[in-house]
Amino acid sequence: MSRKIRYGMVGGGRGAFIGAVHRIAAAIDQQVELVCGAFSSDPERSKASGADLFLPPDRCYGTFEEMIKAEAKLPKEQRMDFIAIVTPNHMHFPPAKMALENGFHVLSDKPATLNLAEAKKLRDIVKKTGLIYGLTHNYTGYPLVKEARNLISSGKLGKIRKVVVEYPQGWLATRLEASGQKQAAWRTDPKRSGAGGCVGDIGTHAENLAEYITGLQIEELAADITTFVKGRKLDDDVNVLIRFKGGAKGILHASQISVGEENNLNIRVYGEIGGIEWHQKEPNTMLVKWPDQPMQVYRTANGYLSDAAKAAGRTPPAHPEGYLEGFANIYKNFANAIRARDEGKKLGKDDVANDFPKIEDGVRGMAFIEAVVKSSKGNAKWTKLDVK
Repeated sequence: MSRKIRYGMVGGGRGAFIGAVHRIAAAIDQQVELVCGAFSSDPERSKASGADLFLPPDRCYGTFEEMIKAEAKLPKEQRMDFIAIVTPNHMHFPPAKMALENGFHVLSDKPATLNLAEAKKLRDIVKKTGLIYGLTHNYTGYPLVKEARNLISSGKLGKIRKVVVEYPQGWLATRLEASGQKQAAWRTDPKRSGAGGCVGDIGTHAENLAEYITGLQIEELAADITTFVKGRKLDDDVNVLIRFKGGAKGILHASQISVGEENNLNIRVYGEIGGIEWHQKEPNTMLVKWPDQPMQVYRTANGYLSDAAKAAGRTPPAHPEGYLEGFANIYKNFANAIRARDEGKKLGKDDVANDFPKIEDGVRGMAFIEAVVKSSKGNAKWTKLDVK
């Protein structure tokens, strides 16, 4: 396929935050191009948003239904190849379902759906259609996250014993949603966010990062969630004890009322013979710890890193890479997976183009949210993840 992969965007219009992030990230490697969109639930706002991006008027649609139907009728050499969904959670499932059923691949912002039942239905649709579904857990795209995964999968840390993952923020320490702030409003609204507030918004990032880096799956958990801000409808603080399959234990903490914190996602993993520590605030550095030698400092873009980590970097050592580039790595790999499929190539599990979160990760994320909420309601009762 000697052309760029074409995509249409659902959501991400005027006043949105994450849509612009996706568009910038998608453009970094020049592998994909935005050709159409349904950017808002308001048809006029959607078309105006498309005009802001200099898209042709006839490719700026009033609704995602209109976009998918119209694009499906276009010649193959013109229509979009996939849709990028960048809406609040309650609008993830409907466009994903319709796009897959009309022959389009899907790349969605996380979490996959509004609830677990929708995620399981979506998994069935993905399997039935055989199309590609990806989820933008962008932190899996960081070079040193991939290096950590490689160190663990290659056995260099020994059998994993303990995982500590944290994601504190402070931006919702007050009832910001009452001011009409758009990002706060939908994230604290159960009709748009789902059963989890903090746990759905950033707790799933911590859950996904822990499973991605370690290769382990959460089997059961005991959770205590709290709504500290008076009048808020969803949780804003989460504390979870975790049991992984295979015997490892974990602690997960996510909070949006930790005053003064920005996006302090960090993880520590301890094996029988070594450990790693990585902080999103300093993403180009990873600490590797040993019992009988000095601590090592791994840095992005150096020749001693694994092939997966080197493939995820773009700049010389000491030049910052992070949030946008993490998203870009998912878009790049997703686009290359589409190319491989179009050319009849079957990707192996360890192929770089196959390295992006998929529908099963989406189901696990939704199962995590529901298990956390259920456990907390049962006074932190140990609860298994329902992923079948």
